[in-house]
Amino acid sequence: MTPLHAPLHSNASGLRAAPSGRDPARHPGDPLAIALVSEHASPLATLGGVDAGGQNVHVAQLAGALADRGHRVTVYTRRDDAALPESVPLRPGVMVHHVPAGPAEQLPKDELLPYMRPFARYLADRWREDRPDVVHSHFWMSGLAGLWATEGTGTPFLHTYHALGTVKRRHQGAADTSPPTRVAHETEVGLGCDRVVATCRDEVEELAAMGIPRAKADIVPCGVDPAAFRPDGPAAPRGPLRYRLLHLGRLVPRKGAAVSIAALGRLPHTELVIAGGPPPSAMDADPEVRRLRALAEEAGVADRVRFTGAVPPAAVPGLMRSADLVLCPADYEPFGIVPLEAMACGRPLVASAVGGQLDTVAHGVNGLLVPPGSPPLLAAAVRLLLADPALRAEYGRAGRRRVLERYSWQRVAGATEESYRAVLAAHAPMAGAA
Repeated sequence: MTPLHAPLHSNASGLRAAPSGRDPARHPGDPLAIALVSEHASPLATLGGVDAGGQNVHVAQLAGALADRGHRVTVYTRRDDAALPESVPLRPGVMVHHVPAGPAEQLPKDELLPYMRPFARYLADRWREDRPDVVHSHFWMSGLAGLWATEGTGTPFLHTYHALGTVKRRHQGAADTSPPTRVAHETEVGLGCDRVVATCRDEVEELAAMGIPRAKADIVPCGVDPAAFRPDGPAAPRGPLRYRLLHLGRLVPRKGAAVSIAALGRLPHTELVIAGGPPPSAMDADPEVRRLRALAEEAGVADRVRFTGAVPPAAVPGLMRSADLVLCPADYEPFGIVPLEAMACGRPLVASAVGGQLDTVAHGVNGLLVPPGSPPLLAAAVRLLLADPALRAEYGRAGRRRVLERYSWQRVAGATEESYRAVLAAHAPMAGAA
């Protein structure tokens, strides 16, 4: 078996040679052929599962926004179902390509590392015939595949982590199921790529602590579609209680649903909707749902907590609009798409002061930040906003403005393209010399 660290290309120098297929006279503004590598997070996946969340949305929306800018985008993701065709058009200008790497079945992402070598080999073989102008990988295992597949070819290679093993290990300790080599591989990718496209300031500092220079990173946040997520439009039906709080996201412990439930005991006349997780038909069998239900019973709030299960993407904006406040009390959050969706819908936030939420939630402007893991402080912030409808409305308007100014996918794609162009420009002398 080929060891994980063995090169796919024979290039004794180890330098990124200029690929023969690229025209060194390319005009700086020409459309690009862009390869997005997202090994476990398919843009076609149903959201809400343990391994299907913000990264899937990010890759799908970034691909579409890049295509809107005239580029040709191919998303490479692992085939996890034998019935999937090789390629599926996602929308005009975007193709999703299913890579045969490992068994054609759904596997937890933490079990996919052994299949990244065949994933990379497949990419390298395919790209010999149809080489992209830029490769942009998403998540650390995709980064390994992208790094190995482009090694020695001169193909510009950028990487977005979406989450870091050092942070996960710090917070989860022995409960962290990541492969033990994750941090070492993340460092390898960060040092080996041309550019890191980080999503927030906190990530850049975490990378610096790993030995990846701050100057190697561009900060380009995640985005949201302000046309789909907007303040006006139908809202989901509400119950008889005066206030509604919404906690939306994957049902994994780090997202803090237990904190939201504990805070609810201090908030009378209020219901808590917990959206996400498995399909409604599978809720009773889900261990995390059972744990959270038990916590709600112990706290005496089970009659005021409603679990929806997985929510179709088209229904999320209406659910957002039905809430008085959106809660994001994660223990840690590499970036967090939910705050952007709430802001775009004009809903104020109470969020933990961690990760990307330190960038998206401006304390006292569009929401309130509280320390993670503190139900009393979460409840106090919620009480403050529930008692002041005018302040909630002001925060909601500010959040919408902030989204339009900073977080539309058009702006995100434009900033991402700037990173691509900078790396291409740095490669141009090498291509000309070849």
